[in-house]
Amino acid sequence: MHVLLNPIAFSLGPIPVHWYGIILGSAALIGLLLAVQEGKRFGLPPEFFMDLLLIGVPSAIIGARIYYVAFKWDAYKDNLWEVFAIWHGGIAIYGALIGAIIGAVIFVRRRGYNFWRIADICAPSLIAGQLIGRWGNFVNQEAHGGPVSESFLRDTLHLPNFIIDQMYIDGEFYHPTFLYESLWNLVGLVLLIVLRRQKFLRAGELFLSYFIWYSIGRFFIEGLRTDSLAITAPEWLRSFVDALWMPMTGLFEAGAMEYGNVRISQLLAILLIIAAIVLIVVRRRKGWAEERYSDPIHSTREPAKTVEAGEGI
Repeated sequence: MHVLLNPIAFSLGPIPVHWYGIILGSAALIGLLLAVQEGKRFGLPPEFFMDLLLIGVPSAIIGARIYYVAFKWDAYKDNLWEVFAIWHGGIAIYGALIGAIIGAVIFVRRRGYNFWRIADICAPSLIAGQLIGRWGNFVNQEAHGGPVSESFLRDTLHLPNFIIDQMYIDGEFYHPTFLYESLWNLVGLVLLIVLRRQKFLRAGELFLSYFIWYSIGRFFIEGLRTDSLAITAPEWLRSFVDALWMPMTGLFEAGAMEYGNVRISQLLAILLIIAAIVLIVVRRRKGWAEERYSDPIHSTREPAKTVEAGEGI
């Protein structure tokens, strides 16, 4: 007998409160606390990050929905109201990142700060939010990989019963890709925290390192999933993506695709890794990254007392 988690945590009268919402809210709160704590080293007030969160969360939700709908337009074009029915599911993490970054750029510049400096501080918050948020997919039994055997989960991965039970969906066990990505992000969080204490780190490079790390993991994990947004790409591009994913074939079987031949998240992951590396190199060579991560942060519009990095802890 497999004991499944109830996706509804409790009800407030007629209003059900879902675990998914609680987990995402907790992820946002922990991300905020991490940013506030690091911001103290640079004399940034907690209110700054609270305001940033109030801008970033709605921007992320809108971006995540637009991204998903854009690549699934055929499913929405005849029922436009469904575009706004986000409670029916259908958001994408890369779209959320795009939306959050757009909102953050506008907010940070209006406050007179260098976007790269603030983005660096928020990078660990982003990956921490993602590692926690994936457990919302776990509760909802979504964003999983292809079918596997129970013995694979129990004897090969040595997973606890509560995860094994939750991965039993409609008579089959599935890859817990939520767990793979959550653990990858946990390692990434540790790496970012260590990296930001290194003297060689320049402004913007922690944020770009986050994209490199996250995208590497997402590329390989995405290949296991069965619900990927996809496109029908030229054969050369499909072969290129498959060749990059080939190291995984000795361990896992790729998840079946509902349509198309190239997963959009895998393609975007490749582009982000390349773009982030190029940006790091170009910004250094052009002298656009002269500030170091540990340098004081100043606003051109809100003159306030700042402290040297490392003080105030």
